[in-house]
Amino acid sequence: MKCGTENIKAVFIDIDNTLLDFDAYVKETMREGFKEFKLKEYDDSMFDVFTKENDKFWRMIENKELTLEELKKIRWNRIFEKLGIEYNGEEFETFFRAKLNDSAILIDGAKELLEYLHGKYFVCAASNGPYKQQVKRLQLAGISEYVDYAFISEDVGASKPSEQFFKICLDRINETREDKITPDECIMIGDSITSDIVGGINAKMHTLLYERGNGKNKGLSVKADYTVTDLKEIKEIL
Repeated sequence: MKCGTENIKAVFIDIDNTLLDFDAYVKETMREGFKEFKLKEYDDSMFDVFTKENDKFWRMIENKELTLEELKKIRWNRIFEKLGIEYNGEEFETFFRAKLNDSAILIDGAKELLEYLHGKYFVCAASNGPYKQQVKRLQLAGISEYVDYAFISEDVGASKPSEQFFKICLDRINETREDKITPDECIMIGDSITSDIVGGINAKMHTLLYERGNGKNKGLSVKADYTVTDLKEIKEIL
């Protein structure tokens, strides 16, 4: 355990693109869906368009400028517009979300990391998204047994990076505890600067960025306390 993390008691960890490979799921589902609905033949430049537009929408959600329900109505209509595809985006969104509900592609080293953390710390999944969907995906991936708490924005009633999200999470952890866990005894691990790292900073937690090298955090000046490019490296920090 490195200097600075000796007092950690609770580990908050993002789900999509930290534990489960959301990017791989999107590519697979776009390829299948475009073929099934007889749209354009899929290529990876289309995934780049999805990522750019999807990230915009999620930042709007993080800034409370858009709701999850509004996202469902407009996401694929916007992406299809950018791709020059004429198709009902809401219908494709239904297909897309149904596939996501059954998707459980693990990031390399995710299960091993959770096995390592479980028992040493309170392990808390911390994700923006629909509650039942995210919990089911953790179960399908075979990692739910290593998660003590699943804090999902739909159930929490607030989203990362808001301070309220983390306050509610800690209140739930501490509800039956005499020895209360404080923010400085927690660390937030995730792949997004704007959601995970800013959220952890807002909550006055330690922060650890899992930098996947996909350009998601390009140009952002906020820095995490720790940065890794492989989940295996986290064992050297915690």
